[in-house]
Amino acid sequence: MPIKESKEFIIAPWRVSAFWGLFILLAMLVLFRYGGLMLDPNNKEAEVPEQSNAERGAILDRNGHILALPTRQGNVTVWRPEINDLTVFSQALSPILEMSAEEIRRRITNSSSDFIYLKRRVNQEVIQQIEELQKIPLKGVSIESASGRVYPEKTLASQILGLVGNEGMGLEGIEFAFEKDLRAQGNLNGNQVILTIDVNIQYKLEEIARAALVENNAESVMFMAMDPRTGDILGAASLPDFDPNDIQSASENALTYRPAVWSYEPGSVFKIFSIAALLDSGSIMGNTTFVCNGHYEHVTALGERVVINCLNVHGRVSAKEILAYSCNAGIAYASDRIGTDPFYQILRNLGFGSKIGAGNPGETAGLLASSRQWSARSKPTIAMGQEIAVSALQILQAATAVANDGLLVQPRVVSVIRSEDGQTERAFETSAPRQVIKAETARAIRSYMADVTSAESGIAWRATMEDLSMSVKTGTAQMIDPLTNAYSETDYIASCIAMLPADSPSLILYMVIVKPQSGSYYGSRIAAPRIREAAEALVDYLGIPRGKNQQFDHSGTILLENTTTLVIDGVVPDFTGYSKRELMPLLFRDDLHIELKGDGWVRYQNPPAGTPLTSDTIITLELDSR
Repeated sequence: MPIKESKEFIIAPWRVSAFWGLFILLAMLVLFRYGGLMLDPNNKEAEVPEQSNAERGAILDRNGHILALPTRQGNVTVWRPEINDLTVFSQALSPILEMSAEEIRRRITNSSSDFIYLKRRVNQEVIQQIEELQKIPLKGVSIESASGRVYPEKTLASQILGLVGNEGMGLEGIEFAFEKDLRAQGNLNGNQVILTIDVNIQYKLEEIARAALVENNAESVMFMAMDPRTGDILGAASLPDFDPNDIQSASENALTYRPAVWSYEPGSVFKIFSIAALLDSGSIMGNTTFVCNGHYEHVTALGERVVINCLNVHGRVSAKEILAYSCNAGIAYASDRIGTDPFYQILRNLGFGSKIGAGNPGETAGLLASSRQWSARSKPTIAMGQEIAVSALQILQAATAVANDGLLVQPRVVSVIRSEDGQTERAFETSAPRQVIKAETARAIRSYMADVTSAESGIAWRATMEDLSMSVKTGTAQMIDPLTNAYSETDYIASCIAMLPADSPSLILYMVIVKPQSGSYYGSRIAAPRIREAAEALVDYLGIPRGKNQQFDHSGTILLENTTTLVIDGVVPDFTGYSKRELMPLLFRDDLHIELKGDGWVRYQNPPAGTPLTSDTIITLELDSR
């Protein structure tokens, strides 16, 4: 078979010339067009955008004291191919960056990239020293411009302020929660965030809290001051803390803003809200009494035996003595007088079980289980401050209702968002105040709390100021042991809350000492004296008058309108079918001792009708709403 010859494909010379001529023509058209656009002053597309020098907004206290402000910083970068001698390079940078030469060598050697970030957010002093090294020249090191953050007061209010990350974004606290307001927008500087905090009050609270932390060898301490009339948090110490200028050395524990994000069982401080619920619902009166023989005992219809111990035998106690002695048995017996659902609802109205919304992104809602999930011992246990988890902010919020004659005010730590030039601003909106308990109930509670500071009978006498009336309650709560899920015999939370002046509070102080390990763990012994120390300093600073506010002289009686009085003529009458509301006036009588159990209408009584009535007769009435 003959082999076919292959044909060679030849491009004609004129085609080559035409191709190159067309290519050159197109290139010239592009160049002319580009040059014309660049030279045209009206062409906006030709403008090269300048890098924005806008800065993050500052954070200030209520008096304009700067707590956080922007600064120009730099990131130290390395381009490995330019390094001549890695040993010399590492030794030169070591003292400037406060890193060992070995660590510098290791980070450069182990990097999978030739471009390496050696250290971020260094200050101007470090930048200048590196620039001097570059003149030697030390090749391979550069400074990348970066916006930074300076906190002039260092650890002061650090957990409230939070911190900014390497990319200039807020990571914690106010810096994170108000990122959209603080960050620069294009060529405009970020807005300023004005806090309700007063740096002088904050400093004093932190000073006292730090002393309490050390003295009691505690795990942590919270100490807060608030104006109940406005909800403004004037100071909030949370220890241990950190320096946001040096976030590398901050532990996770130090970063936690406990007043907002940590929940705990409050212990006996909670009794003021339990008594408020009982009085406000009409379940008890100021002169309703209970017998404390050292413990509370109740046997349910199903035969379940519920026992709650008290520290002492207090005898017959009213609401006032329950708070003054912090009587567990008394509050437990009192809780039997109110229905489960009404008690739960009043606690919800006081803010427990819900987030406050005070500006912290990690805020806890605490834990208040639905009343449908309560066991037979839940109500008396919650009444004494166990089986419920709260945050310190929730305690403060509920306390505003007691301080403001029943009006609940939401706490806040931010007051105003303001543009840098001060031309525009907006207030940080909180929910409107709302009436959650009667004014008379709140005044009665403050009166009872004032008696808690009595040297003769009150458990919190160590908080007493000689020339200023105070409403005070202390607490000591056992903590749950995570290993056994039972209450610990060694770990406690000691606390104390104070409202002053007692007749018209303008300041609330609340201290919590977690796991004190040096001697006493009672709130009355280790927290109450610190409350007095803070009050002595802040009363004068805030201009609260001394010696002019009178101690409460409250009868302990709350009057209910339109009640019906039963006629009792020497024998026990038949109470069957009478409502709790109709029975209330009998609780005011000094010649009767009546105990009400449950809600609704009387279904059972002891002793029976017709029994001779003596001065020692105790009439027990069991009510049922069915």
